[in-house]
Formats: sequence, C-alpha cells, structure tokens
Amino acid sequence: MTTPGALMAAEIAEQPEALGRVLRDGRVDAARARSAIEKYRPRFVLLAARGTSDHAALYAKYLAEVELNLPAGLASASSFTVYGSRPDMTGVLFVAISQSGGSPDLVESMEVARGCGALTVAVTNNPASALAAAAEHHVHVHAGPERAVAATKTYTAELLALYLLLVGGDAAGVPEAAARTLAHGDAAVAAAGRFLLVDRLVTTARGFSYPTAREGALKLMETSYLAAQAFSGADLLHGPLAMLGPEVPVIAVTTTGRGAAALTPVLDRLAAAQVDVLRVGPPDGLPVVLDGVHESLAPVLEILPLQQLAWRLALDRGGDPDRPRGLSKVTETW
Repeated sequence: MTTPGALMAAEIAEQPEALGRVLRDGRVDAARARSAIEKYRPRFVLLAARGTSDHAALYAKYLAEVELNLPAGLASASSFTVYGSRPDMTGVLFVAISQSGGSPDLVESMEVARGCGALTVAVTNNPASALAAAAEHHVHVHAGPERAVAATKTYTAELLALYLLLVGGDAAGVPEAAARTLAHGDAAVAAAGRFLLVDRLVTTARGFSYPTAREGALKLMETSYLAAQAFSGADLLHGPLAMLGPEVPVIAVTTTGRGAAALTPVLDRLAAAQVDVLRVGPPDGLPVVLDGVHESLAPVLEILPLQQLAWRLALDRGGDPDRPRGLSKVTETW
C-alpha cells in the first residue's frame, strides 16, 4: 500500500516535465485546430466541462475574450441532455474539456453542438475517448497517466493546451517557471498550519487568476474537506464580504498583473475587517515565479502552490489526499 499522499505529491512534482510534453508533443494538434478556427472565423466561443476541467474552461473563456476579442460563455450541458435544446450554433466554436473524455453529458453535448452547426474541438488526456471521437478536432494534453483522484498535472496541462489552441503564443518559459515555483514548497508547508483548525475559508482573485481561485477552493474541498468558497474580487464585495472576519480566512491570488491590481481595493477592505489573508504570488506568501511569463499564462503557475497547500493540509488533518472520501477518478454525469 502506498504512503498517504504519495501519488498526489509525485504528480505535483511531475508538472514541469508534463508541461514540457505539452509544448513538445501537443503543439501540432493545437496548431492544426487553431488553423481550422481561424478559417471558420467564429462569432462566439462556447465551452463545456465539469469539475476541475470547468476551471480550465473558465480560463479559456478569459483567453477568448481578452486575447481573441470574442464573446465566450460556459455551456449548460443539461440544456442539451435533460431539456433537449437544439440551438442554431452556426458560427459557434464549441470546445469541450475533459481529462478522461468519458463523461456522457459532455459527449452528448459535443454531438449536439456538431449537429447544430458548431465547429467542435475536444481537449482531453485520452485521444481514444468518446469525446475525442465526437469532435472534429482533438487536442491531446499529454499529461500522462494520473492516478491520484485529485487532478493536478492534467489541470495545468489542460491550461497550457488551451493557450496553444486559442492563442499559440510563446510559452517556452513555462516549464522552468513551474519548476522554480514548486521549489518554494516549504512556504506551502508552513502555511498549512494557518488552516489546520479552520472549517471555512474563501478564495478570491480577479481576471485570469479567478480560475485559480476556483480550482484552489476545489482542491481544498476535495482533499481536506473544508467548506471553501471561491469568489471573484468584484463579487466578494457584493454581499459575501459580510461573512468574513478573523475566524474566516481568505486566500487571495495576487500574482503580478492587471488582475492583481484590480484586487487591491478588496485587499484593503479585508485588512480593515482584520481578515487573515494568505496571498498567492508574492515572496512573503505562496511565491509564484513568472520569469517573464505573460499574465495570460500565470494560471498555469499560480495553482502549483495551492496544490502543495491542499496536499500538506490534507495530511496534517489526518487524511489521504490520494483517496478523498466518496470520490473516484472518473465521474460520469448526464
């Protein structure tokens, strides 16, 4: 029997190598699909995913809106699978993201979108999956087998693959930046003590970092069983701020960039309310090493210390982050 947390720890550590594989082996798939997208000239981007991959889809939404100047949204799979909606998708780019490519609702949504006129792309870690077969184009994220239930390397590989698909810019510095960020793992180990007796916490961010806040909250929920809620910094001020105080800590993703600058007023309000805030990004929090990596790629890096934090905290609370209770690696939904 493996040591508790050994699988998750190994897969967290493998991410620089996995990201290198995306750049080396996934670029051809991504470029081929991106060429098809450019010829298609979509008017809208619709993204479908579940769980961790839903946060990758949220990242892709920001890429589409900021880098491509295209309106984008997240699909409600039940509109197609439960209610039988068949909208006109002419001119729509439909991208479904799934580690396994096996969730029936995503497969059916892909089939519906293709049948309704959309250009369809699947992004998965399994090129032999039903989802990959249902799409016109497939981008393999090349993360390799992931055995821990909590997704780590498949998530960051999805992010980088989506960047190559939608933007195709220079991402050569990402693997080294990831290695240098992971080298600060002692900061996550030390920070875990701040949350050892906590039952509730909030994660927050703005812009490209908001998917990181969402994914960080999920990792803490599924490994340490915390009631972790994620809010954009803007939404936090519209009511949820009232539940915060000394007894409800906040993890704020403040990696350098416009999103972090936009979060400054929120941090000022949290300080005034004497909220314990752990910041992701700066050296005195959970450090993130960008090494010249563009802000639009920062989410690939800033989730790494939150993965380390979730792993350490789960162990310190007596759990096994490799085998969260009630969860399995592939979740099938309809």
